[in-house]
Amino acid sequence: MQKKGNLSDAITPRHTPSVRAVLSPENLALIEAVTRTGSMAAAARELGLVPSALTYRVRQVEDALDVLLFDRSARQARITPAGAELLRSGEHLLRELDAVALRVKRVATGWEPQFTVAADNLISRSTLFELCEAFYELGAPTRLRLREETMTGTLESLISGKSDLALGVTTDGSAYAGFQSLPLGEVPFVFAVAPHHPLAQLPEPLTDALIGQHRVVAVADTTQRGSGLSIGLLSGQEVLTVPTMEHKLQAQLRGIACGFLPLPMAQVHAEAGRLVLKHTQRGSRVARVGYAWRHVPGGGATAGAAQQQGQALQWWLGQLGHPQTRLALLNRYTPV
Repeated sequence: MQKKGNLSDAITPRHTPSVRAVLSPENLALIEAVTRTGSMAAAARELGLVPSALTYRVRQVEDALDVLLFDRSARQARITPAGAELLRSGEHLLRELDAVALRVKRVATGWEPQFTVAADNLISRSTLFELCEAFYELGAPTRLRLREETMTGTLESLISGKSDLALGVTTDGSAYAGFQSLPLGEVPFVFAVAPHHPLAQLPEPLTDALIGQHRVVAVADTTQRGSGLSIGLLSGQEVLTVPTMEHKLQAQLRGIACGFLPLPMAQVHAEAGRLVLKHTQRGSRVARVGYAWRHVPGGGATAGAAQQQGQALQWWLGQLGHPQTRLALLNRYTPV
């Protein structure tokens, strides 16, 4: 770590503000501006400050931390490793401040300012938007945000704080401290190919040896950790990786790849003659999925726990308590 200090400081001691006093959102924004623009003067112009005032505030932060945040030996103000670490940590600090403000507002109103739903590719978009419409009819002050995720990325979005409710998780969320999950239902998968695909006319059941000779299409796991899950792929098989289930469907409709699709999605196109459903030696697959949310500590199904949960979360959990809603989320498919 680079430390400050010179002879003039020893002769003429200056008042050094406390660390808490200088680590303000305004000062962090100021340091970020200097880093981005490359000079104190440019940052001052951008922020509408006198250059000497900006320089003084930077030095206050440096004095409080006893480090150099910028290398001033060159023409440009280049951030030091210590300064870069301050910016990284400062971003976390600002997020925490925002989170505190949101929690305070939620306590005061009972409604979350924003509620984010992460939905796996398996979830029916038409049913999800019907739920959004019903929510907006409440006139609640909560802004809704939807995220599209796949496989382990769905639960990860909840655990990382990017969402408040995860629909279609393939892992039991209750296994993670502070989270709870319940079953959503089961989705059967069927092997499907276009009518002009080479596998369409072959006798059933299709063997792995036959399927392995043809390109398969797989939806990429949206997890940010590791390589994610890969389901239904054969060793050595050529793979086309796509971002969503709709992309996977289009690839199979065009005959450029084969693979398993959710039965509700494949059935619509099979009945229209755009897909051929084939039995395989491995049989059909069934995905068991659930929904998960952040659990109130010491909660459970008590009235006190419900009061601690935001009203938006309570409403969504109430809707998911209906079997018809859960069924519609997994079994309704509307072609685009």
